[in-house]
Amino acid sequence: MTERRIGLLCAVGVVFVWTGFLLFSRLGARQAFTPWDMAAMRFGGSFLAALPLVAVVGWPRIRLGRAMALVATAAFGFPLCAYVAFGLAPASHGAVLLPGTLPFLTAGLWWLVLGEAWTARRALSLGVVAVGIGLLAADTFGDYPGAWRGDILFFVGSASWAVYVLLVRLWGTQALAATLAIALLAGPIYLPVWWLFLPSNLGAVPLGAVLFQLTYQGVFAVLVAGFLFTRASNALGGPLTSTITAIVPAIASLAAWPLLGETLGGVGFAGIFLVTAGMILGVMPVRRPE
Repeated sequence: MTERRIGLLCAVGVVFVWTGFLLFSRLGARQAFTPWDMAAMRFGGSFLAALPLVAVVGWPRIRLGRAMALVATAAFGFPLCAYVAFGLAPASHGAVLLPGTLPFLTAGLWWLVLGEAWTARRALSLGVVAVGIGLLAADTFGDYPGAWRGDILFFVGSASWAVYVLLVRLWGTQALAATLAIALLAGPIYLPVWWLFLPSNLGAVPLGAVLFQLTYQGVFAVLVAGFLFTRASNALGGPLTSTITAIVPAIASLAAWPLLGETLGGVGFAGIFLVTAGMILGVMPVRRPE
């Protein structure tokens, strides 16, 4: 199987896991979890799941300083902003501002730092995605006054992930090494702080909900999605990978309607169509003249 196909398959996997992350994080905010509890589920679950992997493949070979930079961006910056924001804004906002802005932030950073110019196809693809994201935003943002505080946090979380993608590219970090470093370091740093100082309501949450979030947030959202996204970025490049994941807002907004009761109108459906079209345009291979 070619690297491109491997990358595309990994990116599609990220789409499904990130869609679940958006929906289940919003669900957790509606339950008794505090944002800090949700983060504890993420870091605790990923740490426990990473230990058997380390026993098999060994400790990730990344310099401590670089590993801490990856933790600061991907482990802390992205999810902590998201979990707090989900208590302030609906899932549709998170769907627009987390994966929706990521293609533009990633492409912009790669242009500024790596000098990777935008091709005409990429510019057109991102332009179509931008119009679709704008329509999604126009359809949902006016219904939730005061959600702007969460919207700012969603944007900061997306920017944190974009920096992580750039660092992985600059340092040539392998997918498994980056994922394990994040899972192994974030938990021991965060969990004592959460236990001693941060507000928690975990005792009021049913055990089934705790186990579900521990598994999804820790195993799937960190280990599975982290590995798949980094592997896709290694194969396709960060800008193309993030363009593929731009379809997450469309899927999450559709799913949030029946699952969370967050409605979507005709303008939103038009936005979904354009986001999907822009993503497909960005992924389609360029035919070279023979």
